[in-house]
Amino acid sequence: MNADAFSEMLAAVAAFHRKHEFRDRGGEDMVYRVTLMTEELGEIAACVSKGKSKEDLAEECADLLILLIGTAISADFDLREAFWGKMRALERRGSRMVDGRVRIVREPD
Repeated sequence: MNADAFSEMLAAVAAFHRKHEFRDRGGEDMVYRVTLMTEELGEIAACVSKGKSKEDLAEECADLLILLIGTAISADFDLREAFWGKMRALERRGSRMVDGRVRIVREPD
């Protein structure tokens, strides 16, 4: 197993879905999945705002990543393709400062 390979992560999440019969038991419903991702994002926010450990933050981010991969499986789209397509689009964009922080903008500078 190559723990750094996206295909291995995808296979692990797909196996998890099959093991728990997500497709037949409501686990692949998109509204439900968005609710779960929102919950995980809230837990990430709590880690940051409450000064929790880097390990806690990493665990919550991993939860969200697993949900994102599972959502791609559930919705039957290629997350790798979507990622690289979006990265290509973002690379063409410019940036500007907003309230002292960098923001990526749709129009290149």
